[in-house]
Amino acid sequence: MPHLDPEKADGVKDLYLVTFLENDKADPRNWSPGWRWYITVVSALAVISVAFASAVITGDFPGIERDLHIGQVVTTLSVSLMVCGFGIGPLIISPLSEIYGRRPLWIIPTFLYLIFCIPCAVAKNVETLMICRFFCGVFASGPLTLAGSTISDIWDNNERGIAIALFAAAPYGGAALGPLVGGFVGDALGWRWILWVNMMFAGAVFALTLSIPETFAPVILQRRAAKLRQKSGRENIVAEQEVFKPAFSQMMQDTLIRPFSMLVTEPILLLMSLFISLIYGLLYAFFFSFPIVFGEDYHFNDGVTGLMFCSIFIGLSLALLITPQLEKNYLKRAASKGGRAEPEDRLIGSMIGAPFVPIALFIFGWTSPPAVLPGGGNWVGPCSAGIPFGFGMVVIYFSANAYIIDAFPNYVASALAAKTVVRSGAGAAMPLFMVQMFHGLGNGWAASLLAFVSLAMVPIPFMFYKYGKSIRAKSKRATAA
Repeated sequence: MPHLDPEKADGVKDLYLVTFLENDKADPRNWSPGWRWYITVVSALAVISVAFASAVITGDFPGIERDLHIGQVVTTLSVSLMVCGFGIGPLIISPLSEIYGRRPLWIIPTFLYLIFCIPCAVAKNVETLMICRFFCGVFASGPLTLAGSTISDIWDNNERGIAIALFAAAPYGGAALGPLVGGFVGDALGWRWILWVNMMFAGAVFALTLSIPETFAPVILQRRAAKLRQKSGRENIVAEQEVFKPAFSQMMQDTLIRPFSMLVTEPILLLMSLFISLIYGLLYAFFFSFPIVFGEDYHFNDGVTGLMFCSIFIGLSLALLITPQLEKNYLKRAASKGGRAEPEDRLIGSMIGAPFVPIALFIFGWTSPPAVLPGGGNWVGPCSAGIPFGFGMVVIYFSANAYIIDAFPNYVASALAAKTVVRSGAGAAMPLFMVQMFHGLGNGWAASLLAFVSLAMVPIPFMFYKYGKSIRAKSKRATAA
């Protein structure tokens, strides 16, 4: 039995606590590797599907503008509002998954998301499209919070390196896949069919997620305790979560207040969240700058413009090759420190990946027209910028996310919720001014402005690698170890 608060000991000393036995087959971490990898891949696919949905609609913006009689900025809201929903949904879904388990939250919100996909595809006015895209974002956000939790449920810390790498790559890969598919579907069938295809993809992935069992250990133990009580007739057989169930008011405080108070009081969380958010926002910036460079300047159609995103997949694949090496490096550092590494040892990936982002943006800006004229240059230049960007963003996210988790082990849910809100805000904001910025400043200077901002963020992981331990020592919530 775990250590109990002395004030509560008298009330629980006669209870029989249900726990997992050694090599217990009901423990998710004792499931077969093949089954756990299946759950991991399905979880990653669910994240890809959600990220895909946010960007696929960019494949036929002119069609939306024509049919609904709206301008380009309003049409952009169809992306921004869904990404806003990504920031709000986890604040509700994450705590509910801690109470009712992962499985109901995999199923119910995703089913509601599929329902809201229908009015998006048949919308006759802009209000219907925008409102339903927002609710699609809220309900589709489940995998963004549940995938990481599910992976943590089924893999030990020293086993989950590759699984976390897949989770880190999934939101970026899915978002980059959206314009590629949306461009070809939009060219051939129009924007409504883009949304029907998205619903079909989401429905297929939803069918797979129905096979994901409950993975949250406290809920599994609660069900075991309930069966034992029913079988034995003894009411003093309980699971730990039933004994120390948090009050609803405390849960609401942890969910809605603590993440934002931590952003204000924890410099590690604030700066790392801003760092991750910049990278996430820049991905959405590419969704609107690629059509300007390749559509307006090189006169590619939407389908071929979407193909330019393949370079991001190349960079993403390179990142997936290096992340296992980063994990080996981390485990080696942990072994050299007696089996327990410091959170700052997670930052090696961010330190490697950070310079690649401004490099990518400078390449994109100054190999695009008018710096290199369409008749005198080649589309390969700006397209190739996706390779260092795809590599940098995944390596940074993999490393920075792990650092936040390790730095706030007792407040992981609140820290990740805060990061998700900030990240979604950046992803929602970028599309709203990207076209105007590239038209106003020109491709070279618009990309350079973003590059200089990202260049200013490069020192963040280096700063925390050197000073993070002393900053954590002064924090009320970060681990001091």
